[in-house]
Amino acid sequence: MDFLTFACFLHIICDVTNNLGEIVNFKGLIIMSDKISFLMLSNTGSTKQATFSIALLRFSGVLFAACLVLLTYLIYDYYSLKKTFPGRRELQIKISQKSDEIAGQRNQIQKFADEITALKSKLIALNDFERKIRVIANIEKTTDQDSLFGVGGSIPDDLDTKIPLTEKHNSLMREMHEQTRQLDLASNQQQEGLESLFNFLQDQRTLLSSTPAIRPTNGWSTSEFGYRTSPFTGLREFHKGMDIATRMATPVIATADGIVSFTGTKGLLGKIVTIDHGHGVVTRYGHLKKILKNSGESVKRGDIIANVGVSGRSTGPHVHYEVYINGIPVNPANYILN
Repeated sequence: MDFLTFACFLHIICDVTNNLGEIVNFKGLIIMSDKISFLMLSNTGSTKQATFSIALLRFSGVLFAACLVLLTYLIYDYYSLKKTFPGRRELQIKISQKSDEIAGQRNQIQKFADEITALKSKLIALNDFERKIRVIANIEKTTDQDSLFGVGGSIPDDLDTKIPLTEKHNSLMREMHEQTRQLDLASNQQQEGLESLFNFLQDQRTLLSSTPAIRPTNGWSTSEFGYRTSPFTGLREFHKGMDIATRMATPVIATADGIVSFTGTKGLLGKIVTIDHGHGVVTRYGHLKKILKNSGESVKRGDIIANVGVSGRSTGPHVHYEVYINGIPVNPANYILN
């Protein structure tokens, strides 16, 4: 029952009690203008009278009507609530399920935060390893690579993942977002540092592999680099290489990686092979018997390129070995480590 219905019912009760002002005679009932009396007869013939004021009866009627309406409303509300109880039970189950789902999501957020912290530690360890390699190789970082987290950047604090699952994780998610951005910056910084280190070491490796470092053949040195007395003319002359005497047809090997730039016969050196190693380094091998490589071929250090001979002007089987740096002959002995 709504409020409007209740108000109308009270109005009707009031109208009825207001009409009690007239004097009406009933058997055993006397109604006057402001009072009402009840006559009660017993079996012995005696009479008893009970008198009530009309205002009291009016108030009692209104109070009774109000209690009746309230009771009706409560009964109606009880049955309505009873009807909705199964729905509320289902709603409680859904709320419980959602609470468990939220707790699971927050637990997953904490695991992601731990993974971010672990990733940060690995990134820092990788940066420290790169720094050690640079110290060993004597390679300085550029100004832009001074700090892993940017110029003047400091290492972010570890994320706090001990927040109870019943509490909100908004602050943790904001910190995760910020540290993810910082880790992205740090990973790009680390990538640039490792790429520059790799390129440097690759250049160094290429330079080392292209630098003469071994003897071109087995044997013994019969003439060193520098001024000497010519065995043919007896005059003082400048010897641009070194002579290594050995048996006829002994293999001659490349002393470094490079590309064969010339094969053929050249003056007093007879049959020769010239190898361009890049970086301004060139080696030449003379007095050969047989050439095993063609011009334009790539060779690696230790590849057999020819056989020892006596072509050209020679006093016996040997290899005339020359090393040039930017077109200037240098002492080959400085480039023999074995």
